Amino acid sequence: MLLENKTAIVYGAGGAVGRAVSRAFAREGAWVFLTGRRLAGLEELAAEIRAAGGRAEVARVDALDRDEVERHAAEVVEAAGGIDISVNAVSIRGDLQGTPLVELSLEDFLAPVNTAATANFLTATTAARRMAEQGSGVILTFSTAASRLSGRDQGFHATGGFGVACGAVELLSRHLAGEVGPLGVRVVCLRPDGIPDAWVTWGMIEDATPDPEGSSTVKAYMERGTALRRLPRLAEVAGTAAFMASDRAGAVTGTVVNLSCGSVID
Repeated sequence: MLLENKTAIVYGAGGAVGRAVSRAFAREGAWVFLTGRRLAGLEELAAEIRAAGGRAEVARVDALDRDEVERHAAEVVEAAGGIDISVNAVSIRGDLQGTPLVELSLEDFLAPVNTAATANFLTATTAARRMAEQGSGVILTFSTAASRLSGRDQGFHATGGFGVACGAVELLSRHLAGEVGPLGVRVVCLRPDGIPDAWVTWGMIEDATPDPEGSSTVKAYMERGTALRRLPRLAEVAGTAAFMASDRAGAVTGTVVNLSCGSVID
């Protein structure tokens, strides 16, 4: 198994991506510590993982609260002896897309930027300090293709502050990778495009009911803009996260992994 005997914290484990990553990590042998703002969905996920033979713990943690993030990290270190993997799958408030920048309020523009920058800074640096002490660890962050949209798509999606937030996560990941690399810690950002089997009811960001089809019009438009003529699947994103967190990807750091099916070609 790729992650046997590894300890992983998943922030935002109640969301579609967080749940998929948590399942993949557990299947690969990791002891997963599931965190989020709502316990009900996390408890259900933990029970599912345990029933399949995996190990999972649950804690209510607001990734925007420094004290809660620090307290929980200390608890994980005490329980497991260290933190091998930290994953931030917290929502970046993509629900605020759709309004042109010239019509957008400052508050709505900054909401995804502040959420992404705060949550990723707190969780990544908290993990990095502990990982540096042990001389190893992997920090995974999530961006989206909104950071690199074509001119056609910029006008169509009107991402507002969401695209800016994704760009901030990517840059933060690169900066941190350069700082903690000499201490044995890797930092990798994953950049999928829209994931149809993770799409949720518009305006809801946690524990919402998945809509596998999403908007057929938007989905078809987005698929036409990819090299593979399709969008990424949750299983592909989660599987890549597990690989990047594993020792097999030990030479990979300071980069953004393109999971956009070719809507972005670097």
